Amino acid sequence: MNKELEEKAHWIDEYHEGVRYGLEGKVILEESSPFQHITIYESKKYGKALLLDGCWMTAEKSEKCYHESLIHPALCSSKQINNILIIGGGDGGSARECLRYQEVKSVDLIEIDQRVIELSKKYLPIIGEKAWSDARLNVKIKNGIDWVKNTENNAYDVIIIDGADPIGPSKKLYSYSFLKDCKRILKPGGVFATQSESPESFHQIHINIVKVLRQIFDYADPLYGFVSIYPSGLWSWSFASMEKPIYMYPIESRVKEIAEKCQIWSERWQKGAFNTIPAFIERDLAKND
Repeated sequence: MNKELEEKAHWIDEYHEGVRYGLEGKVILEESSPFQHITIYESKKYGKALLLDGCWMTAEKSEKCYHESLIHPALCSSKQINNILIIGGGDGGSARECLRYQEVKSVDLIEIDQRVIELSKKYLPIIGEKAWSDARLNVKIKNGIDWVKNTENNAYDVIIIDGADPIGPSKKLYSYSFLKDCKRILKPGGVFATQSESPESFHQIHINIVKVLRQIFDYADPLYGFVSIYPSGLWSWSFASMEKPIYMYPIESRVKEIAEKCQIWSERWQKGAFNTIPAFIERDLAKND
């Protein structure tokens, strides 16, 4: 690349263990909140994107790969979906997908950093879409760990953890004590869902999350898909329930309600995504620590 072209090209990279994952474009905004460093970036390939503490969180043209994979295996299968809890999710994408279901009566979105919501509304409105104005959405600027700890038993039909990597303000969202509290506030017949990192780039963290869930719940399984802007591109989401793995069995009426609106998720895709567990991950999950 000659000097003139090099000066025109601007890249932002997420660095992780000797590898970098970058997009070309321009910085729209950078600021620090009381919790983290926030960057809004206009990329050439994926549209506007959000970074927190230098890590890619979401982008306009790849976010459905993440949000549909996190939300629909849980909401299509839970016995009831009247009351939903989302911890994190300040970009609005998870709330948007939950609110596609007419059965949903309320969604409590607990986000620790108000600036993430404010900046997402301003710069990434395509992600939250109409969720922010939906009367069923209750946004609380609170610490999600405290919220769960202070919530009464059997309060929610579905619990969604839409947090960043387990560092900084998100670290405790993957701890044994927090996840056990999530089980306590989950109704019988309910489903717990969390993003669970890349099995390649965050191998041990991924293994730890699934193992902890299996200690707490009767059943827990990871699902695998892709999010192109994330480290390695290969990503995972994990689901847990009691008595039987109900997250494996979508309810047909709900599938019919939302499938045509999805770009990634379908009943067929979900079945395949649960079955694409790499052999080395399966072996590592079977090991006794």
